[in-house]
Amino acid sequence: MMKPTVIVVGADKGGVGKTTIARAVLDFLSLNNLQARAFDTETPRGTLYRFHPDETMIVDLTSTADQMKIIDTLNSSQAKVSIIDVRAGGLSPALEALDEIGFFDAVKAGEFRFILLHVIGPSIASLEEIAEIAPYMTDANYFMVKNHVNDTTFFEWDPQTHAKYFEDVHTTGEITIPKLGELAYEQVELAGAPYSTFIANQTAEGEPADHSFVLRGYVRTWLARVADEFERVGLLDLINGAGKGR
Repeated sequence: MMKPTVIVVGADKGGVGKTTIARAVLDFLSLNNLQARAFDTETPRGTLYRFHPDETMIVDLTSTADQMKIIDTLNSSQAKVSIIDVRAGGLSPALEALDEIGFFDAVKAGEFRFILLHVIGPSIASLEEIAEIAPYMTDANYFMVKNHVNDTTFFEWDPQTHAKYFEDVHTTGEITIPKLGELAYEQVELAGAPYSTFIANQTAEGEPADHSFVLRGYVRTWLARVADEFERVGLLDLINGAGKGR
């Protein structure tokens, strides 16, 4: 029987496109016939909830009652993958909360699987987050995610700088999210629908739409490239038990 997997998508820095990644993961899992549910911690109105209302619940990770809605239902939920889209600035507090309730001990014991998609920006401030979250990553599958969708330019850190920030954490891999053209990105935002729904030329309610063929093509190509990245790093294998905590 498949163990429950928790995928946290977050960063302590804002404006790095965390929800874009969470949306892409939901589409990727759906296209691979894996049932997933999501938790949006951007209260009271979550961005992820706007695009995936059927699979998403808005929660406050500092609330004991909401923590129970996530963790206490991991084994009983039909969806064995739970995605937590952490609000801007909330990654460290979220990991601290999970640690306090013993979640990471349960991961170490093999009860759950845990994957962190750490979305970083191009600044040293993003790298400094790594030191803060390192204590929680011992039994995690930790990915550093560079998101180019908002035209962020990354540069390669010199070896000494890189070593300083990665000496205490082992990365499972690095994921690069390509840029989606501004007009295509804007139209998907206006549609308020999952990427796959926009590609299928449907509204958020599943009704026939009149989206541009050209823009749908760009989104289709972009989503396929994102899926290639998830497949390259073995995301499905980790969920199915081929990584830490298998």
